[in-house]
Amino acid sequence: MALPKINPTTTQSWSKLQDHFTAMETVTMQTLFATQTDRKECMSLATDLVSLDFSKNRITSHTLDLLIQLAKETKLDTAIAAQFNGAVINETENRQVLHTALRDFDAMKPEVVNTLDQMKRFSQAVIDGSHKGYTGKAITDIVNIGIGGSDLGPAMVTEALSFYKNHLNVHYISNVDGDHVCEILQKLDTQTTLFIVVSKTFTTQETLTNATTVREWFLQQAGEKAIAQHFVAVSTNLSAVASFGILPQYTFTMWDWVGGRFSLWSAVGLSTCCAIGYSNFELLLKGAHKMDCHFKSSEFSQNIPVILGLLSIWYTNFFKAETQAVLPYTQYLSKFVDYLQQASMESNGKSVDRNGSKITYQTGPVVWGNTGTNAQHAFIQLLHQGTLLIPTDFILCKASLHGKKNHQDILVANCLAQTQALLMGTHGEDIANPYKVFQGNKPSNLILIDQLSPESLGSLLAMYEHKIFVEGAILNIYSFDQFGVELGKKLANKQLRS
Repeated sequence: MALPKINPTTTQSWSKLQDHFTAMETVTMQTLFATQTDRKECMSLATDLVSLDFSKNRITSHTLDLLIQLAKETKLDTAIAAQFNGAVINETENRQVLHTALRDFDAMKPEVVNTLDQMKRFSQAVIDGSHKGYTGKAITDIVNIGIGGSDLGPAMVTEALSFYKNHLNVHYISNVDGDHVCEILQKLDTQTTLFIVVSKTFTTQETLTNATTVREWFLQQAGEKAIAQHFVAVSTNLSAVASFGILPQYTFTMWDWVGGRFSLWSAVGLSTCCAIGYSNFELLLKGAHKMDCHFKSSEFSQNIPVILGLLSIWYTNFFKAETQAVLPYTQYLSKFVDYLQQASMESNGKSVDRNGSKITYQTGPVVWGNTGTNAQHAFIQLLHQGTLLIPTDFILCKASLHGKKNHQDILVANCLAQTQALLMGTHGEDIANPYKVFQGNKPSNLILIDQLSPESLGSLLAMYEHKIFVEGAILNIYSFDQFGVELGKKLANKQLRS
């Protein structure tokens, strides 16, 4: 048995949590803070790259004890060990789940070492201009053609680390909308553009449609032989890649033990590697590995991803919160929520458990959000005065990258003020106008990093990956398949044939 198959609602801790919730439902965080002066210190955790303040949650130490008991009763420790040890935990597709092996430089698989070396050599040749186009000009633009995990992760990381980027312009084509493809192509010169086609099977409809359109556009100005200098592939389907005209030395492998939404650490991240350079890409991996080590070795009570996952289960299943908001207070993370939506909702959007039984409790919540301070002028009104309970993650960098101190001071002040406003509202104030009353008692987490760097970003992303794993493991679902993606594709093909 790769993973335990325990219905969480049958555990003693779940029953105790139900009773505890009844007692906690009317307890306010304002009261909890007033009676526990060291609450922030007791409910803060840190690694050397990421820290978490989870004190502004509707919990007590007893809540935490019961949630940790739930993790133990559902054998989360067994699930964690199974993943890292390479057990076939993606049982519905008979696959291992080993994206963590892509970033473990102390025990790296030989095939991963070889691929990283290939990425290093190729990206350097593109960056320094020694890899030239068909007219002898250096590459100036890179276009990643993929969809889902072959687009969201690399696009997000490239945007997030744009402070570290070199002279190359990087574009992403994902939507099968032909207008989108044409708009991108209008900006490009065939002589100086490199295309990276990312598709594990090299059969994904959207990706192959877009790649074929791009190829036809390219051949209007260049000959067939020029394909080899301007197209590379990340795929396992070597014959299809060769038929497209891509050479073996420009084909980067993928493995079935890496799921698409966890693949940015692999050659799927080649566009990012070219944009920021291999050394920065390696720092991204090493930052993620630091979080892997923390997750694998820390006691549950001191484990950041475990605490985040347990809090999510607490709100989703006991408070019946249906959504969770994520608000990064840095514009560099403008694509982060899109990435996280796939990572979370494609993983834990399930209604059948690991025993094949229909689930009667709640699994994955809707994940949404936007960057602060933009969100403050859009939807935060609903968080403050709406009728829905929406747990919120605030992500904040302590220092900016460009050193604009005035801007950074305002940004930090706004982020911290929002967490405080959600907590306290107008509690204790004599407000005569009912429209200006804020109840407060709205839960939030504050996730801090010193400065956005390849290493800290890697750790932040791995933290959320493991949080998602914790939720799925405890809720007794298979987090690593995505059969829900397939039905619409089949019906679309049927429509095309009719």
